[in-house]
Amino acid sequence: MRIKNKLIAPDDYWALTAEEKNKICNGVGAKNDWKTRFIPKTIYGLDMTEVANIHDYMYFLGGTDEKKRKADDIFLENMHRLINAGSWWLRFVRKRRAYKYYLCVAYLGDDAFYKNKGGK
Repeated sequence: MRIKNKLIAPDDYWALTAEEKNKICNGVGAKNDWKTRFIPKTIYGLDMTEVANIHDYMYFLGGTDEKKRKADDIFLENMHRLINAGSWWLRFVRKRRAYKYYLCVAYLGDDAFYKNKGGK
């Protein structure tokens, strides 16, 4: 893991080409899921695309339940890092929304994590 631009990600993530990143990552929401269009890409004006892309990449790598938990925890940590670097007066409401995003992936992200990997 390495920190770049205040965000934590596997070293391999930072080496992805734009084409590779496009193939693996899709930002906020599950790839090819019609409900994704209803999920805001920002948290009160703060763009979460890069944070979500890192999470997508970690899900793409897959693995064990522990790796899923680690990906979800890093997702929350990265959202907090962006929020803490932003406007202080929006931190509380942004962190509340970030926690909701975290709960969604933690409790509803199994399908995305195990997709094309043989499942649980």
